[in-house]
Amino acid sequence: MIGNRTPPDSAAIALLQQRAVQLKRNMLVQARGKGQGYLGQGLGIAELFAAMYFHELRYDPQDMTDPDRDRFLVSTGHYAIALWAAFAEIGLIDPAILPTYGADGGQIDMTTFDAVPGVEMTGGSLGQGLGVGVGIALAHKLDGRSARVFVEISDGEVQEGSTWEAAMSGSAFKLDNLVALVDCNGIQADGAIVMNIEPVAQKWQAFGWDVVEIDGNDMAQIVDALNWARAMNQIPKAIVLRTKPGKGLPTLEAREKAHFIRVEQNEWDLLTRELEEQNA
Repeated sequence: MIGNRTPPDSAAIALLQQRAVQLKRNMLVQARGKGQGYLGQGLGIAELFAAMYFHELRYDPQDMTDPDRDRFLVSTGHYAIALWAAFAEIGLIDPAILPTYGADGGQIDMTTFDAVPGVEMTGGSLGQGLGVGVGIALAHKLDGRSARVFVEISDGEVQEGSTWEAAMSGSAFKLDNLVALVDCNGIQADGAIVMNIEPVAQKWQAFGWDVVEIDGNDMAQIVDALNWARAMNQIPKAIVLRTKPGKGLPTLEAREKAHFIRVEQNEWDLLTRELEEQNA
């Protein structure tokens, strides 16, 4: 099973950070093939995906149908660019297909779809992921399984009523095998978050969840939070991650609109150089 179940030391944190950088390299390969994509958000969530697939999740990449595997549901379907980047590293897809991201007839789309082994749910219509996660977590409880369910959702989904119905259900059913990973990057399709969703952490607490709020681009904080979320105390957990779109590439971090990024052909070498310089 992949996933170090003991708290990692500083060397382990550094290795996980290297994994995150490799995921960002894979994302650049994907977006460069299409010339565009959800690159800003993928870069912002790379640290979390590295921590999940190389530290926290219990799974066997050779058997992604194992009923006892942990589930990682990516509700924000356009975060697929990060998912494919991780899948290329763990052997679920061939790295050679990364440049076909979003191509007509290609194997990897710009949103998640469960025809790809390892994808736990088809994402895209926001606000559905947590409800699906509640159902799976409850089924695990009823079946007596120890598998856990992690659901990535966005701050845009915090505006969806269905998210809060699911949050209320998670608390009512005492789903301590359920963890919501709430990515708060402050943006949605056309710019900043439309509605004022703050204070996010206190809202989850009001719905009966244990909550911790962290810097979602700080690997040590992410790992600490995931370790904290392992407590089986009949309360679901929410980790609120404050992330930066385009993290690690100053040119993209500075963009006002980073939901869907189009990059000019002459910018790709610059972006690749920035990534390597930031992580030299």
